[in-house]
Amino acid sequence: MNKLKKYTVMNRALALITLLFVFSFASCEDVVNLDLPTGETKLVIDAEIIWKKGTDGKEQTIKISKTAPYYSGSTPKVSGAQVRIENSNGDIFTFNETEAGVYKCTNFVPVIDADYKLFVDAEGQSFTATEKLTSVSPINKVEQKIVPDFDGKDIIELTFYYNDPADQTNFYVTDYQSEFLIYPEYEITNDEFYNGNEISTRYSSEDDIKPGNTITITHRGVSKNFFNYWKLILEASNSNPFSVPPGTIRGNIVNSTDANNFAFGYFRLCEADQVPYLVQ
Repeated sequence: MNKLKKYTVMNRALALITLLFVFSFASCEDVVNLDLPTGETKLVIDAEIIWKKGTDGKEQTIKISKTAPYYSGSTPKVSGAQVRIENSNGDIFTFNETEAGVYKCTNFVPVIDADYKLFVDAEGQSFTATEKLTSVSPINKVEQKIVPDFDGKDIIELTFYYNDPADQTNFYVTDYQSEFLIYPEYEITNDEFYNGNEISTRYSSEDDIKPGNTITITHRGVSKNFFNYWKLILEASNSNPFSVPPGTIRGNIVNSTDANNFAFGYFRLCEADQVPYLVQ
């Protein structure tokens, strides 16, 4: 069975594109940077709790930064935040800052279908979010074959297989990473038409996959809400770069100090199966 939809996330997930116009006139060249609008600075809370099969899931990381003007060339990190997660039993997991903007926990306890709540206090503001840890079916196998692309050129295509549970509705987010990819490539899948069956998902890249490449497949089970959120992100990142974004894509992180001063990002908890595949 084929995947429902595939999207590729490039460098600019929330979309400002640098346009460089080079004019040749009287042996003179000028580079013109567009005067792009600068929005209000927002916190960005990258809070993915990912429990990879075969691990105990104790080590988890949350990153906090700020939005910045496109031409700034750097992403401001947010230090001094207080970060913790609580589960439905009242257990508290504290995330300590190990470097600027990076907060780590070494004793997290992941439990499938358990509810967790995120608390972040940063720069005088308090943020919260609640989510459930979602399971995932393991990858059964990975296969490769040669297929023609739209230009008739032969390319390598990978297919991985997993069994979808019949007793629930499932949503998946998968990323692919390799030495030939600058950024991960993502796709989303659900079991609307394939519930309870083996699902096969195909992957090929605009950048040529070559023998000797190792492609790491990270296949996550996610909530329906995160699936819908990520779908909007991927659609926006693949739209016409000159079009106006349909609006701010907000996640599930709420500012309990000032509801209008929301943070970007989404608190999600995913079980994942990660498989490195060596291309033959």
